[in-house]
Amino acid sequence: MRLRVDLLPHGNYPDVVLVIDVLRATTTAVTYLERGAEALLLTATPEVALSLRGEAPEGGLLLGGERGGLPIPGFDFGNSPVEAAAQNFTGRVVVMNTTNGTGAAHTAAQTGKHVLLAALTNAHAAARRARALATEEIAIVCAGTDLHVGLEDVYAAGVLAEYLLAMGEFSIDDGTRIALTVRRNAGNPIEALGSSGHGQHLVGLGLGDDVRYAAQVSTSTLVPVLGEAQEIPEALRFVAG
Repeated sequence: MRLRVDLLPHGNYPDVVLVIDVLRATTTAVTYLERGAEALLLTATPEVALSLRGEAPEGGLLLGGERGGLPIPGFDFGNSPVEAAAQNFTGRVVVMNTTNGTGAAHTAAQTGKHVLLAALTNAHAAARRARALATEEIAIVCAGTDLHVGLEDVYAAGVLAEYLLAMGEFSIDDGTRIALTVRRNAGNPIEALGSSGHGQHLVGLGLGDDVRYAAQVSTSTLVPVLGEAQEIPEALRFVAG
């Protein structure tokens, strides 16, 4: 079994893919489903998200997303796990579009047999699910920030890699070695996320609570899983797995 970490999304994933955008899309996605959302639709663009709401019955869809860390005009919510944790989404469908995370999920879905969303909050559960599904390779894919490698995602990839290596034998690539080295040398989760460039950006926007929320490790057993049937080509439907 192979274990691979891509520090940025590259594609060509033959088996299981764990997509990470710890600050904040995948953390928020887990929270939406924890708070009762029926499904998440991750769109390719904000325009697709707005058009889906325009086609749905009134109140049928809720939109959450950001650009540059700030809510997208016309959306109901930003990309804040703290904000999501305070809501009740029972039976609702949430449409998400974010600067980095939703794009990484679309890249993974082009070839991946099984696509899961992972964060620190569900790290152990996501690793267990990936190991149960994989037959040849687990790829951990870091979303990064604006096409640059993000310390926070690499750190989270290292946490996932540690869990996976504790479950069995893998051949690993240099991306995995880098992630493990970062995990072992970047301090505790709040230090790693808070010292990252994107973490500092969010703190500067007054969103430090989101950084602290995202730094919690294995507080959730929920794993967002890409459904087998995709009815809307430009929107990936994830459900609780």
